[in-house]
Amino acid sequence: MTQAVQLKPESPILSINNIEVVYDDVIQVLRGVSIDVPQGEIVTLLGPNGAGKSTTLKAISGLLKTENGEVSRGDIHFMGERIDTQNASDVVRSGLFQVMEGRRIIEDMSVIENLKLGAYTRHDGQVNQDIEMVFNYFPRLKERTGLAGYLSGGEQQMLAIGRALMARPKMICLDEPSMGLSPLLVKEVFGIIEKINREQGITMLLVEQNANYALKAANYGYIMESGKIVLDGSKAQLLNNEDVKEFYLGGGNETRKSFKNLKSYKRRKRWL
Repeated sequence: MTQAVQLKPESPILSINNIEVVYDDVIQVLRGVSIDVPQGEIVTLLGPNGAGKSTTLKAISGLLKTENGEVSRGDIHFMGERIDTQNASDVVRSGLFQVMEGRRIIEDMSVIENLKLGAYTRHDGQVNQDIEMVFNYFPRLKERTGLAGYLSGGEQQMLAIGRALMARPKMICLDEPSMGLSPLLVKEVFGIIEKINREQGITMLLVEQNANYALKAANYGYIMESGKIVLDGSKAQLLNNEDVKEFYLGGGNETRKSFKNLKSYKRRKRWL
C-alpha cells in the first residue's frame, strides 16, 4: 500500500468526488454524489430508505464488491490517498472503519473476543489497554462476560462502536446507529458518539434516519434522495430550513397533508 499524502490543514480527511455506483453492471444507485468530511468533525448523511446512503458508505469502505457493485465513475480519497480501488482490509488499515447497519457482531464470541477482532490489523501490544478504554466509554460491556449474542440491542450497538475503536481509526462511518433502540438508548448512544469525537478527535460520517439526533450531533449535513445529494449545509442551516423541518424534523410552517404529494411538488420545486 502506498504511503498516504500529508494533508493540508484545510483539506478534508475524506473527499467523495462525483461518484456513480452500479450493481450487476446495470442498476445505477448513486448518481454523481460529492461529499467532503473535514478532519475531526461529525458529518451526517440523511435521507429516506432507498436513497443510497448505505451504498455510499459501502463505496467508501470497499464493500461494494461483496454485493457485485462498483464505483463506475468518480473517485474517493481518504487522507490524500485514493481508496475506491482498494479492498476493504486495506481501507481499514488506512485508518477508516465502518460500523455497519444491524451491528454485525459475532454472536457466538464473547465481548472481549469481539473487541479483539476489531484490532486484528494492529501489532502494537496495546490491545488490552484499549479494551479498558472501550470499557470507560461503555462500562456496562465490562459486566457482560457471556456470549455477545445475549446482549441487548443497545449493548450490541455499544460493542460494535467499541470494536471500531479497537482499530484506532482516524475516521468511523456509522450506519444507522439508532436502529431498533429505545429513545433512552438512542440518546445515550449519541451522547457517547459525541464524546468519542470530542475526546479522541475521531472524524465521523453518520448515516441516520433520526434526523433530530443526527443534526444536533453533527457539524455539517447532506441530504440524499434517489441517489443524489439534494441539499447540504451547516447544522444551523439545516435545522432552520423549512423543507428539512417539514420532512425530517416533524415541523415546518405548512400543514403536512401527504408526504408523497409534497415530495413530488414542493421538494422538486425548491431543491431540484
